[in-house]
Amino acid sequence: FSSRRRHTRYISVTGVQTCALPISLSHGKDAWLFDHQGRRYFDGVSSWWVNLFGHANPRINAALKDQLDKLEHAMLAGFTHEPVVQLSEQLAAKTQHHLGHCFYASDGASAVEIALKMSFHYWRNAGKPQKQEFVSLVGSYHGETVGALGVTDVPMFTQAYGGMVKQAHVVMSPDARQAESGESAKDVAQRAIHSMRTLLERRAEQIAAVIVEPLVQCAVGMAMHDADYIRQLRHLCNEFNVHLIADEIAVGCGRTGTFFACEQAEIWPDFMCLSKGISGGYLPLSLVMTSEAIYQAFYHPETARGFLHSHSYTGNPLACRAALATLAIFDEDDVITKNKQRAREIAAALEPIANHPRVHHVRQHGMIAAFDVDPKVSEGFGRRFFMQALERELLLRPIGKTVYWMPPYIANAEELAWLGKTTLQVLDSVAH
Repeated sequence: FSSRRRHTRYISVTGVQTCALPISLSHGKDAWLFDHQGRRYFDGVSSWWVNLFGHANPRINAALKDQLDKLEHAMLAGFTHEPVVQLSEQLAAKTQHHLGHCFYASDGASAVEIALKMSFHYWRNAGKPQKQEFVSLVGSYHGETVGALGVTDVPMFTQAYGGMVKQAHVVMSPDARQAESGESAKDVAQRAIHSMRTLLERRAEQIAAVIVEPLVQCAVGMAMHDADYIRQLRHLCNEFNVHLIADEIAVGCGRTGTFFACEQAEIWPDFMCLSKGISGGYLPLSLVMTSEAIYQAFYHPETARGFLHSHSYTGNPLACRAALATLAIFDEDDVITKNKQRAREIAAALEPIANHPRVHHVRQHGMIAAFDVDPKVSEGFGRRFFMQALERELLLRPIGKTVYWMPPYIANAEELAWLGKTTLQVLDSVAH
């Protein structure tokens, strides 16, 4: 809920009032946000992981202005339009057409709902109606609608809404921070695969799908794992005739170093969920990509066999046009290659922080970097860090005692170095 009048006031460590939330923003430019008092803030979290190419990006702006004069919206039932067709074709090509069909919605949780329902309904159409269960990982987060909450392992949500939710099986996460003495990230992944196998051996006939965030479980504190986990999980799902849903809402669109995180495991899932960065952070858009075999299971004159899901704004032309402009920037600017250099600059900015006595588990996957702060640090660390960072013109939102960076791809070397230095300054001021 938002309010124009009600503000929560915060006092700095010097006792001087410095900030009021919510901060009223006036505009954005490149990697920076600006408030009505003339202060600026480096958007170190890409406005909750959506903004890829900076605020007020001129190329995306131009595409949207052009689209406004053509078609703002039309229902996608019995109709289609150029932006949604082009976007579907370009995304399919990025999967080498392994995932050649797209179903559109407006937000990440809706995409997860669609993937769950599509898997559930597929098995009914395939003559296996008993396959109605799902599997997720410890600490998983896939959204806050009712179906998505069923595959989310966050106690705050499950306790508040548990009576509404059909809870999934929850198995060990491959989070590399669990490594015991002498273990590698791949060893942890192997233990997690063993846990998954044990469940599938027992319940595969009742399980419809496994859902995971490939490489990085973001909302649990940027829990990172070895790509071998995803590779082996794909083999397990094939062996036990279970669907694999890849939630790439946060980790897709180049965040981990490849356009799709699954590419690093050299596999394709049965369903892939995309949102957040797909529209460059401009407009709500999400989609589920799936295979020809799953598509054909619904292609039937009987209404009951068709996939029963709809959104009024499905395939909105403006959102699709923003996504097309975003994909064009990837191609024209060779973003994936350039992000490798930016990732090296992020790694360099992390080095001084890794030596901090309160810091452990420094980790990085492409354009995502994170570290944990000593659990002995007093309660309220995250809020203190957030407020102290704002005082230094930096927007970061720790998850518990995990601090992470997920900056826009247009951040330059100087800005990334400043990000590292400023983060260290904030850490020194609050980690006590």
